[in-house]
Formats: sequence, structure tokens, C-alpha cells
Amino acid sequence: MAKGAFDKIAAGLNDAIAFAEGDASRGKIAVGPDIKAIRGKVKLSQAAFAEKLHISAATLRDWEQGRRMPEGPARTLLGMVEVDPDAAFKLLAKVATRANAA
Repeated sequence: MAKGAFDKIAAGLNDAIAFAEGDASRGKIAVGPDIKAIRGKVKLSQAAFAEKLHISAATLRDWEQGRRMPEGPARTLLGMVEVDPDAAFKLLAKVATRANAA
């Protein structure tokens, strides 16, 4: 391993240790979307919201309870629902219709 790579790894570990010991200036916390608030905005039950997103209710529950975080496309989709729920759900319905027709 090149010395430069070792130094970068060592620096990262030192930052992680400092963060674990309370030095928040040396770490970043990734915060995902507030799924429960997004669902509340559209006034849907967990089951109905999960159905509209084409995901399982269990996945939605895990997201809302912080056991898992949505990644990649799911985060984008949730952002779209948060900004314009009517348009997002309309597009999702069209995609589902096309997929069922194929």
C-alpha cells in the first residue's frame, strides 16, 4: 500500500475516533428525508402510501422508524413526492399501468 493511501486511511480513522468521542467538527452525519412527515403531508396511511410508492409496507415502516434509510432512487422519489405529490403519484400510476400492460 502506498504511503499516501495509508496516511489517508489513518487520518480517516483518527477523525472517526474523534467524532465518536464527541468532536462533531470532524465528522458528517447523513440525514435522510423525513418520510413520516412526507406521508403526513399527503394524508395517507402507511399501507396506502406504500402502495402508491410500489414498496412494501414493511419497508416504509423500517424507514419511518429509522431501522433503514431509503437510498438512491427511493430518496429521489420521496423528494418528488414531497415537492409535488400529485405529479409524482400521477407519474407512478402511469408507470405502473405501462408495466402491467407489458
